[in-house]
Amino acid sequence: MPSPPGGDPRPPEQTPHPAQQGADVVVCSRCGKVSEGTPLTWTCSVENGRRQYFCDDCARANLRAIEGRLDSPWW
Repeated sequence: MPSPPGGDPRPPEQTPHPAQQGADVVVCSRCGKVSEGTPLTWTCSVENGRRQYFCDDCARANLRAIEGRLDSPWW
């Protein structure tokens, strides 16, 4: 099936979201900080097909690496 002009020809990523039914706790992948539900201010990254969440402090400390799309093991 051809993609529309200017559209992205790749299929959308299908990754499970941890905030589904029964998963009320989100843990920062960097420091281990725990939060009830998915905080709106946390950063989400998809690495190797897995969603990883980073708290405000970890995201601020590593902002340049995140924007440079480096995988978290690099920072």
